Amino acid sequence: MLSSKNINDDEITTTAPRFLTDEQFDIENKRTNVLSGDLLMTIVGTVGRVAVVPEMLAGICLQRSVAVIKPNPTIINNRYLMYQLQSMRKFLESEARGVAQKGIYLKQVGDLSVITPPLDEQYRVVDTLNHISGLIHIYQQQLTKLDELIKARFVEVFGDMLLNSLEWPEKSLESLADIVSGITKGRKTTETELIEVPYMAVSNVKSGYIDWTTVKTILATKQEIEQYRLMPDDILMTEGGDPDKVGRGAIIKNPLKDSIHQNHIFRVRLDKSELLPAYFAEYLQHQKAKRYFLGCAKQTTGIASINMRQLRALPVLIPPLPLQNQFAAFVAEVDKSKLFAELFAQNACILAENRSK
Repeated sequence: MLSSKNINDDEITTTAPRFLTDEQFDIENKRTNVLSGDLLMTIVGTVGRVAVVPEMLAGICLQRSVAVIKPNPTIINNRYLMYQLQSMRKFLESEARGVAQKGIYLKQVGDLSVITPPLDEQYRVVDTLNHISGLIHIYQQQLTKLDELIKARFVEVFGDMLLNSLEWPEKSLESLADIVSGITKGRKTTETELIEVPYMAVSNVKSGYIDWTTVKTILATKQEIEQYRLMPDDILMTEGGDPDKVGRGAIIKNPLKDSIHQNHIFRVRLDKSELLPAYFAEYLQHQKAKRYFLGCAKQTTGIASINMRQLRALPVLIPPLPLQNQFAAFVAEVDKSKLFAELFAQNACILAENRSK
């Protein structure tokens, strides 16, 4: 049985399935009856991802976090409907409700208004969007290869971090950086003069990069802005998340004016005379750091979290600064190539979204 985690845009994966007995399978298969050409849409968690079921996956079972949509082929092409539903994601996200996990109901999916031009026009639109989608896939592959290039260079320059094969000295993070938590949303204040400023939330901090898709604002006092203001080359780290992502972090290279951060995010400001942001950001993605966080994290119902004390105690290997500078220069060059690929991919996504409306 697959879940919403297995459904991406125009892609269905089969990793980490839930296994059922024959009796359970019969019950679930009767409920969904997934056929080749059906659409699968995520309706819990990250809502609005849509993919077409290929022939090889016909008959799969799905958790209730995924809706099964069966297009009428005499009225609408399944891939045309897929692209149109994908273009509605922002609307679906705004309609999602819930506390622990937001979601939408099947009735909301059924009530969506869909444009249905003649089938021959639908086929032309699909051909165009398939071509654009192929370009996006190529650019995404380029980005993946560039990320892999950075990881390979990291090992080449600094050796095996788990074994510390080059015998670098080790220090705790608290001796190398100033570390603070952020501002608490909904806190009480007696100050009457509040200023609206950008606010970096957990959703903005990914593993290795900052997601600028949605930046919220918060009302803060002058003192709070001074206390939490983000600076170029700060590292932002999350305190919790999926066990394999706990302690994820990224460099914020160009923070928005007077931007601050949420209390579920740690701000790490490095002493650059010992530790460079480019090196430390990649170190956080290495198994040495990940194993440390996973080993000390508190885990409840699939969510892991670390506290300030554990973060401060993170053991960090310290290669010579010239080697760190050499690696940082390499990352800067690769980032230029990544920027071009990202711009091409973004433009292609915008073109695809506009064409599917």
